[in-house]
Amino acid sequence: METIRNAMQRPAPALVDGFRKVLSEYSPSCLVTDARRRVGAIGGLLPVVPQHKIAGPALTVSMSIDDLVDCMPVLALAEPGDVIVIACHGTTTTAMWGGLMSTLSLKAGITAGIVDGAVRDVDEIRDLGFPLWYRSTVPRPSPTAVHDRVEPVQVNVPVVIGGQVVNPGDIVVADENGIAVVPTAIAADVLEGTHRQIDKERIVREKINSGATVQELLVEFGHL
Repeated sequence: METIRNAMQRPAPALVDGFRKVLSEYSPSCLVTDARRRVGAIGGLLPVVPQHKIAGPALTVSMSIDDLVDCMPVLALAEPGDVIVIACHGTTTTAMWGGLMSTLSLKAGITAGIVDGAVRDVDEIRDLGFPLWYRSTVPRPSPTAVHDRVEPVQVNVPVVIGGQVVNPGDIVVADENGIAVVPTAIAADVLEGTHRQIDKERIVREKINSGATVQELLVEFGHL
């Protein structure tokens, strides 16, 4: 695995802000996934704090599955508002994120971390209030925490998490339901579709509270 450090082309701030405004709704990751017609969903990762909801451009990191290493140097390439997405290929024997990484990320203005692998120091991360999604926990640190060596890390390359491709600069929306991935090229259309979904669900809730039956709702909306 060769070392790669690409620059990231970030989406327009107004577009990212549009998705951040959706976070005030129930289940924003579901709304965005529905707008994408069930495409772009990642499940199986849990938030340290269930109430956290985030949106931001993905700074992607691909780790070697043979010898996972410290990813702290990635912060030098990050900008405020980024979401660091680390593909550890589901490996759970080594923690790739912890309390110090969370503290540094907070100081750098990082929106959140998403780790397809193990993390540690979850009590500290919870107290810090840093939004972090993870696959599992383990106390064992990365090799570079105890050995003075540098291993290859690929930054801002396409990664795959839970069968879903995440490209650098994709907008990710995450909550306790999971993670939605939106390619920048279609983000404006998806955001528009998300608002249509919000409006539809608001109307459906109102009709349910007014006594509408399932049959009546299916006739009007086709599906719920």
